Amino acid sequence: MQGLLTVLLFCATVCVISSEKLRFQKNAQDNLKVINFNQREENSGPYEPNWDSIDSRPLPGWYDEAKFGIFIHWGVYSVPAFKTEWFWRRWKDGNPDFVNFMKDNFKPKFTYPDFGPMFTAEMFDANHFADVLQASGAQYVVLTSKHHEGFTNWGSNYSWNWNAVDMGPNRDLVAELAGAVRSRTKLKFGLYYSLFEWFHPLYLKDAGNNFTTNEYVEMVMKPQMHELINEYKPHLIWSDGDWMSPDTYWDSVNFLAWLYNDSPVKDYVVVNDRWGTGDSCHHGGYYTCSDRYDPGVLQAHKWENCFTIDKSSWGYRRDATITDYLTMDEITQTLAETISCGGNLLLNFGPTHDGRIIPIFEERLRQTGEWLKVNGEAVYGSHPWTAQNDTLTKGVWYTTKDGFVYAFVLDWPENNSLDLGSPIPSTGTVVEMLGVKTPLQWKKSTTEGATINIAFPVLAGPQLPCDYAWVLKISMV
Repeated sequence: MQGLLTVLLFCATVCVISSEKLRFQKNAQDNLKVINFNQREENSGPYEPNWDSIDSRPLPGWYDEAKFGIFIHWGVYSVPAFKTEWFWRRWKDGNPDFVNFMKDNFKPKFTYPDFGPMFTAEMFDANHFADVLQASGAQYVVLTSKHHEGFTNWGSNYSWNWNAVDMGPNRDLVAELAGAVRSRTKLKFGLYYSLFEWFHPLYLKDAGNNFTTNEYVEMVMKPQMHELINEYKPHLIWSDGDWMSPDTYWDSVNFLAWLYNDSPVKDYVVVNDRWGTGDSCHHGGYYTCSDRYDPGVLQAHKWENCFTIDKSSWGYRRDATITDYLTMDEITQTLAETISCGGNLLLNFGPTHDGRIIPIFEERLRQTGEWLKVNGEAVYGSHPWTAQNDTLTKGVWYTTKDGFVYAFVLDWPENNSLDLGSPIPSTGTVVEMLGVKTPLQWKKSTTEGATINIAFPVLAGPQLPCDYAWVLKISMV
């Protein structure tokens, strides 16, 4: 297959499982598809409208090489900004927290669409967003073009008066961010799109007919998807809202065949796996399987872990407390676990209704970028090693690239002495810490189950290369 090469990586390790996620696969032979990044990406279709053909398309190499992206959830739910981006659904379902919130704060007969004009985005500066994204070290960004509420962040011709151009901001938010990202950064631009809408009359009609009719798909969903792809030419389509109906209702394979064969993004676009009931973790491009998917072991298929800086909500919410936000220790731990097992990490934040990135979100993004400035060579373009995490010491995860093994050490070792059980050193082994100029001293360990003992450097605060998740670069093992 011209331009692409599939390599089988074999994992043969000993499984150690503990409450701290000290895990990797035992005697596994998991086939992980890896792209040859030195060759040109191109589409090798044509692809037929069936899953066997659609699933045979190789994943464009840029995605696996990227490793880290940013997710942005932004919509009318950013106006009430209470508990969850599922506000409308929870309120209509009669959840007491949401019913009482509306009763206490809004006049009687206030409807969810009344929030639309309040989604103003007057503080939104796409250039600032792009600069923060660049500073985060992310290699791609995914913006919600439409969530389950149905409000589109572009001026869709198929969402009359319920879009960001006709009301609220009176601006094409998708176009503005896409333009800034492409002109100011090297990030790939992607779009999230919800296939269904909770309360769209045509969708409810189709659902009432047990999805034997598809008026919503033909008159809303498919035309909107074509708008997005033809107008904004995204590198990634993050499909969602599929689970209530089969992929035959969504006409997924026909859409994907067009996307891969004839669309303007056919040579580089990447998609996920949310295309109908039962498709997640089985069909599509890369797998997401579920929100915050973190298998902890090497997977046979490329996958992604999407998770949120705010532990409880994808959209911005005003009721969050400081303990609701991930720490940098938690972010770097999840990044190390994810990429060591062959995944990408998609880290989410939600802007405010007026278009701001709140300080704690910006701080976490910039902190991640500073960490990646030191440790990025162990992340970008890396692959899983034969062991995903160490057989002896918890909190140590591995990647490999260009013949080197990288060990992500989540906790600085007691007495500056680290025993590892997975790397087997040779006489030519050299151990370095990324960000430290002098190689580290090592010796064969006398500890049972250990193969190597590494002496961590004695460094004061400003001398430390970073404040969390230190990375060792090991050669000749």
